[in-house]
Amino acid sequence: GPDPIVLVQDYHFALLPAMLRERLPRATVIAFWHIPWPNAERFGICPWPARLLEGLLGSSVIGFHTQLHCNNFIDTVDRFLESRIDRERQSVFVQGREALVRPYPVFIEWPNHWAAAAPPVEACRRTVRAELGLAPDALLGVGVDRLDYTKGIEERLLAVERALERFPQLRGRFTFAQLAAPSRTLIPEYKDLNDRVEALAARIDARFATGCWRPIALLRAHHEPPRIFEYLRAADLCYVSSLHDGMNLVAKEFVAARDDERGVLVLSRFTGAARELTEALLVNPYDLEEASSALAAALAMPPSEQQERMRAMRSFV
Repeated sequence: GPDPIVLVQDYHFALLPAMLRERLPRATVIAFWHIPWPNAERFGICPWPARLLEGLLGSSVIGFHTQLHCNNFIDTVDRFLESRIDRERQSVFVQGREALVRPYPVFIEWPNHWAAAAPPVEACRRTVRAELGLAPDALLGVGVDRLDYTKGIEERLLAVERALERFPQLRGRFTFAQLAAPSRTLIPEYKDLNDRVEALAARIDARFATGCWRPIALLRAHHEPPRIFEYLRAADLCYVSSLHDGMNLVAKEFVAARDDERGVLVLSRFTGAARELTEALLVNPYDLEEASSALAAALAMPPSEQQERMRAMRSFV
């Protein structure tokens, strides 16, 4: 029909809203931008600033994860386009049309059916530790990511290494399992990242491993949700170390997985989720002293505090 509702998902289709608007002037076009929108100065690096902005402003509504990204977008439009901005309404008028700019923090399903279908926590702990060759009382950290340079996987492993340096009581007891799904492997930058992560994990293992124990378990494969939730339920901590992330749903999936109200979330301040899951241990992933201290604190946290933090986060999610 002449007035459909069209949802345009993510940055790959930045030019599409204006194309749709030209073809279907009465359409309701909703564009959602999943990655962080930078400040105007950084956006100026792009060789086609006006083209991208005009493309998105073909939308009726433009959504971001956080208010900060909305503010950055409006400031960017103000810098690069002739337009009228209504900051009270959070909207942009261009070519006689209004585009609303709104924050829509993305969440996960609740109640979460993957968590509901997962084995009991104790069964997950036994299974995962047996698979990794760990003692039943071993301390386990977990990360779940695509092998992407924005996820801070190198910084995460370096934080584990620094924790083993600073807190010798963790040696022989703490293993960090990184579930790393290969991503965009034909792009040289991603292949280089994969090689660096593998080399870093091997170096840390060679430095600290004793007997059957090794500190890093790098599991390079695509993992289906039932497998991911098994690891999330088995872990003593989950470390999300993104260097730049619009939201990050792994953090929320960890919270959903922990119906036992145990486990600690260590979370990068550079995620949208950090603005919501404030009971996590929030860290700067570039700061290895802060991150390693948070890992040690998570592993030593008493069950009562774990429960208090996890209960608050589960209530929010």
